[in-house]
Amino acid sequence: MADLRVLIVGRQVFAVRITSGLLDWRKDYSALSYDVIDLPRTVEKALLTYLDHYGLRSGSFDLAEDQKGDLWWLELNPNGQWGWLEPHTGLQMAATFAALLAGEIA
Repeated sequence: MADLRVLIVGRQVFAVRITSGLLDWRKDYSALSYDVIDLPRTVEKALLTYLDHYGLRSGSFDLAEDQKGDLWWLELNPNGQWGWLEPHTGLQMAATFAALLAGEIA
């Protein structure tokens, strides 16, 4: 079992699997491991459609992954936290977000 934090900036999707032995991984960040993953195309399309429906250009989605690998929707945070993921994954989240704010990407 694991949790996923999916940051979408414009049309760029950053998906990270967060694994720990904790029920609530936020209790001990030192116990976490991170994996950059590719979402199933149907899930990625659904998340993009969700943002489009509400007129949002960015959002942080939380999903849970069960023991079979099935994904379960938890929530969307329009301004959710993601900054701590970049150093652990090498993903260019901040630069992409800055490009969105600067009008360099749609």
